[in-house]
Amino acid sequence: MLTHSHKLRLSTGAPSQPGRLPIGEGGEDVWIDVIQKMDEVYSELVESQTELEEKNARLEEAHAFIGSVLAAMTDVLIVCDTKGQIQQVNPALEATTGRRERDLVGLPVTDLFDEESRAAVAGLLPELKEGRIVAQRDLSLGASDPQKALISVNCTPRCDHRGRLVGMVLVGRPIGELQRAYRELDSAHQKLTQTQQRMMVSEKMAALGRLVAGVAHELNNPISFVFGNMYALKRYGAAITEYLSACDGSGGNPAEMDALRKSLKIDRVLQDIGPLVDGTLEGAERVRDIVQDLRRFSSNQEETAESFNITRLVRTAADWVIKTQRVKPAVRLDIPDKLELRGRKGQLHQIIVNLVQNAADVLEGDPKGEIVVTGERVGGDVVIRVADNGPGIPLERIDKIFEPFFTTKPIGAGTGLGLYVSYNMAMKQGGDLTAANRPEGGAEFTVRVPADDASAA
Repeated sequence: MLTHSHKLRLSTGAPSQPGRLPIGEGGEDVWIDVIQKMDEVYSELVESQTELEEKNARLEEAHAFIGSVLAAMTDVLIVCDTKGQIQQVNPALEATTGRRERDLVGLPVTDLFDEESRAAVAGLLPELKEGRIVAQRDLSLGASDPQKALISVNCTPRCDHRGRLVGMVLVGRPIGELQRAYRELDSAHQKLTQTQQRMMVSEKMAALGRLVAGVAHELNNPISFVFGNMYALKRYGAAITEYLSACDGSGGNPAEMDALRKSLKIDRVLQDIGPLVDGTLEGAERVRDIVQDLRRFSSNQEETAESFNITRLVRTAADWVIKTQRVKPAVRLDIPDKLELRGRKGQLHQIIVNLVQNAADVLEGDPKGEIVVTGERVGGDVVIRVADNGPGIPLERIDKIFEPFFTTKPIGAGTGLGLYVSYNMAMKQGGDLTAANRPEGGAEFTVRVPADDASAA
């Protein structure tokens, strides 16, 4: 490289040599041209050197960047040539196998895997040459830790600047830890599901305990009706038996038989038997329906979809709740006589019971309390609203009322699970449960479920 002192010596000149023009005879111009050319060459050399140093710095930065990326990868990386020999690996593979890169370069890539996976690894390169996609192959490295050894491999071809195949790149994601995490997550989910089921059963039993008086009253009416009819049928049976016995022993005296028939009121008995039997059957069927409702309400078995009239269900649920109240609020039902629905009957029964019970609890002791239950078909949904004229829901609590164990009742007066369980039941049927304050005062809960619950079929 030329220096500044060299340029100074050239510019001052030297004693004339034989065969050269003296400075006074035009030689000075020649020397100036030479010096200028040398300056140009020097400048080009300096620029080239600067550019080379900049490119080298960028190359080092790129190399350091690639190295940092490879070091940061949690997936293992293996680069091979067309013969399947290892050219480069990343630190993740070194950590997994416990072998250094310098000891692996040049070895067959199959040496990194266990016996069961080697045949599959050997077939990766031929598959790439055939243009096939190699993805999500579960292979096992020869690592001491089985959890780290299992990897999901994706393999891609590596080509040069001309597009020719020069090797392949294997990227493997450890899935042993992932599978273990999935197993733990599944176990935790099962425990959570079981806990939720126990919570639902607990809430059902708590609600059933509160409804015992109402249910007992519901059962008492048809049972009393059946008992009364059966006593009447017993008396009628005795009268008919006496009359038939007299017919056998009277010798067929019409006058005696007619007198006996009148005294035993056989004609009236015959007229009453049919209605008495029908009434008894009706009472027995009512008892059966109440028992079935109780079984659905308290059962923890998975329900299947069935078609039913939700109006009857709403009336039953409201009756059960209101009959247990010391100061009974007024209940107004604004719902069609028949509102058909296909879904999980027991779950809907529990939802309505919980909503009516909450409204009754809010109105406890209020002689002017009123609960309004409305129902209608809206498009493909059935919408049931349970409203009260109580104080409403405080705004700071309205976002928490569906959380488990959240309750405003005194300790021992509520489980805090009623609305949480009801919300989950509504969601399970493809519907929802919402709460809002009414403009005229009080709270309103709206349960919306599909009229045909296909998920329960």
